[in-house]
Amino acid sequence: MSCFWCAIHVVLHLLLGKQALAQIRFSVPEEVKEGTVVGNVAKDLGLDIGSLTGRRFRVVSGTKEAFFDVNQDNGALYVRKKIDREELCKGSGQCVMELKVLVENPLEMHYVTVEITDVNDHSPSFPEKEQTFDIGEHLLPGKRFQLHAARDPDAGKNSIRTYMLTSNDHFEIDIRPNDDDKIPFLVLKKSLDREQKHKHSLLVTAVDGGKPPRSGTLNVSITVLDTNDNRPIFSQEMYEVTILENVPLGTTIFKMNATDPDEDSSGEIEYSLGKTLKREVYDIFDLDKLTGEIKVKGAVDYEDTNIYKLDVEASDKGSPPLTGECRVVINIKDVNDNPPEIEITSLSDTVSEDSKVGTVVSLLSVTDKDSGVNGKIITTIMSEGPFELKPSYKENIYSVVTKQLLDREEVSHYEITVKASDSGEPSLSSFKTFTIFVSDVNDNSPHFSQSPIQFYLSENNVAGLPVFSVRATDRDLNENAAISYHIVREGSRTDILSFLNINSDNGQISALKSFDFETLKTFQFQVVATDSGSPSLSSNVTVNVFILDQNDNAPVILYPVSSNGSAEGVEEIPRNVNAGHLVTKVRAYDADIGYNGWLLFSLQEVKDHSLFGLDRYTGQIRTLRSFTETDEAEQKLIILVKDNGNVSLSATATVIVKPVEPKEAFAASDVKSATKDVEDDNVTFYLMITLGSVSVLFLISIIVLIAMQCSKSTEYTSKYLQEANYDGTLCHSIQYRSGDKRYMLVGPRMSIGSTIVSGSNANTLVLPDRRSQAVEPKAPNSDWRYSASLRAGGVMQSSVHMEESSVMQGAQGVLVQNWPTASSAADGEGGEVSPPMGAGVDSNSWHFRYGPGGPGGPPQHLKPGEVPPEAFIIPGSPAIISIRQNQGGEDDKSDFITFGKKEEAKKKKKKKKEKKDKKDKGKDDGDE
Repeated sequence: MSCFWCAIHVVLHLLLGKQALAQIRFSVPEEVKEGTVVGNVAKDLGLDIGSLTGRRFRVVSGTKEAFFDVNQDNGALYVRKKIDREELCKGSGQCVMELKVLVENPLEMHYVTVEITDVNDHSPSFPEKEQTFDIGEHLLPGKRFQLHAARDPDAGKNSIRTYMLTSNDHFEIDIRPNDDDKIPFLVLKKSLDREQKHKHSLLVTAVDGGKPPRSGTLNVSITVLDTNDNRPIFSQEMYEVTILENVPLGTTIFKMNATDPDEDSSGEIEYSLGKTLKREVYDIFDLDKLTGEIKVKGAVDYEDTNIYKLDVEASDKGSPPLTGECRVVINIKDVNDNPPEIEITSLSDTVSEDSKVGTVVSLLSVTDKDSGVNGKIITTIMSEGPFELKPSYKENIYSVVTKQLLDREEVSHYEITVKASDSGEPSLSSFKTFTIFVSDVNDNSPHFSQSPIQFYLSENNVAGLPVFSVRATDRDLNENAAISYHIVREGSRTDILSFLNINSDNGQISALKSFDFETLKTFQFQVVATDSGSPSLSSNVTVNVFILDQNDNAPVILYPVSSNGSAEGVEEIPRNVNAGHLVTKVRAYDADIGYNGWLLFSLQEVKDHSLFGLDRYTGQIRTLRSFTETDEAEQKLIILVKDNGNVSLSATATVIVKPVEPKEAFAASDVKSATKDVEDDNVTFYLMITLGSVSVLFLISIIVLIAMQCSKSTEYTSKYLQEANYDGTLCHSIQYRSGDKRYMLVGPRMSIGSTIVSGSNANTLVLPDRRSQAVEPKAPNSDWRYSASLRAGGVMQSSVHMEESSVMQGAQGVLVQNWPTASSAADGEGGEVSPPMGAGVDSNSWHFRYGPGGPGGPPQHLKPGEVPPEAFIIPGSPAIISIRQNQGGEDDKSDFITFGKKEEAKKKKKKKKEKKDKKDKGKDDGDE
């Protein structure tokens, strides 16, 4: 059975998750000693024995008396108090106790059912020790007389099993069939004879089913009477009536009615309740012996007893009196008179703020003593909050779980009000309020209210004293909010940071040295605030410190300054100067700034106040009037220079003014000018040396470049030509040799990387090469192309951008020109060649003119270094290349190159011819 319940527990745990509730069952006999072990709950539930104490493993008894408890050391369930089943259950049915076993972290509640088994510890007993009957001798056999029923608090097999009667000739015992109460009847089996025996004594024994059996006895005395013809008779043997609970006192619920056909006193009937009923029946109901009305005289409560069985006797007054019996069954109907009861079964009132959604916070159960619809309970949470109720597999058991994330910094505790309402008419409700506290988790970093922080510190602070402080706050609690501070020492200003110290507890920063504004005006560093949580969280802030100036520097006289360093100078001026003449200017400097560095000049001592004046802002000393004969030959002026600080600091300068005759003054001026000229000459000399050095370096660079250019080999056969990239506007040339011919390209900037492509309808120039008869042309680069729409030929003039890396390839004795031409010349005639549009050649840049000695003409024989005119090309500017050849294939020495557009070239040619004609004509005239 234990394994069976464990299996059920596992299934429930899988289905219901963390708040799964499991139920196991044990049994224990009553009357066992205290400390008796019932079973090992922890083992059956699969709990870790070592964690029971930490998880507060316990039995929750609620409002009932605690008969059981658990041992947290081994998980055993034991009897805490002696159990009396008859007192606990008060009935003959099953006696079952339901225990709630609670564990926390996570919160779980398990149900343990303990059945209290009966022990035969009670003997049957009769309500009275003796019962008397008066029986007439005329009664026929079969007459039944009800005996007192014995009571045995034990249940089951230990309750009353049978009745036994002492042996006799006239009576036997019988038990009413189908009656759980086992009511015994005395049955007359042989008629009585008063003359033979007028009194009989019998012993009735009630025996239970225990082992060994227990018994109780009843003495029965029978008196034999003379004849009484009729006894009272009820219309039916059993009556059944239904009343509501809480019926008002004094209410008549039923009226008995028995009849007796006898006359006079023999027909008068009196009613009485049987003497074998439970004591509570006599307290609740009353039977009027004359009228037979059954009235309510005590509180009727359905929750205590829902049915009552009353044995009623009707007796006449004859001699001897005769009786009749019947049973009245009173059913109690439930009324909604009990509100639901809410029981908080868990003692944990704290939940962590980092709990996940669905975390069980508390467990509660609701009960209602009413039954049926009146006991149907609806439970809800009235207060707003992040909690909800989740029902368990067992009715009226609920878990209070979180339905959203918690934040202690927002709400630190919640007042949860649970309402339980039944479904009766009218509905009854009850409320239960409990508090849930949210425990803190270190989920907040320290926070600085200001970032960055700026502090202003006056210079000349006292070393070792606090200068400022930083403070961070943490919304967490206790150690999670305990903040410590430290300065980040890494950085470029470690020299300054080494003089700063921070109190780790309160963030107070002390300077271990005095700062000087003139040396250091501002610096910054970082402070890190770290809490004491686990794991700890931290944040940093940048602290900008600005040193404030104090007036701690006196003015310094820059001029006049004597050779010994004192602020004293002599000024000689012509005696004939007019008023307003600038004598000199006192120059001073103050390392402080602002008002502390704002200098004012004043005459502290002067012999004649009418002769000199001092500008208080600029320090210029000027004459106020012309010198007179009476003025002293030497005037001494003491100038006071002071700043504008709160505590003003000052310095003095002495200027001695000597008026001299003009010639002497000019001589002194010449000496000064000469000195100045010498200084200027030195500067000019150094400047010339610098310029000369730069020029020499420039010339050397030019020579080196020319030498490098000349040292390059000009032997290029079917090779790419590389040239430095040129960004200027001046023309430059490229010379190369193919066979026995040399070519020169003259033009503006050419970009590296472009080629003339062979075999792609591009422009390829092949020249004879007598040194290599069987060399095949190499495939050039494919960058120089023109569109297919322009390959069709036609009358076109387009542009050709000959690139610096153009490829010229040749084969012996062949001059091939693949460009479409605007006009073609017949054999032996001259013509023009214009490259096609789209071939990458500017139409204003290239024009080729050739004569009849072109392709078929023999190659020229030139001296080394000479370039034939037909190989002279000028790209990037309008040019016409004219090549004249005679019939013998020899070049005409009148070949020329002209610049300009085509029309301009013709005009220039015409002008040149006219000029030549004029020259020839003039020569002829001279000869004449």
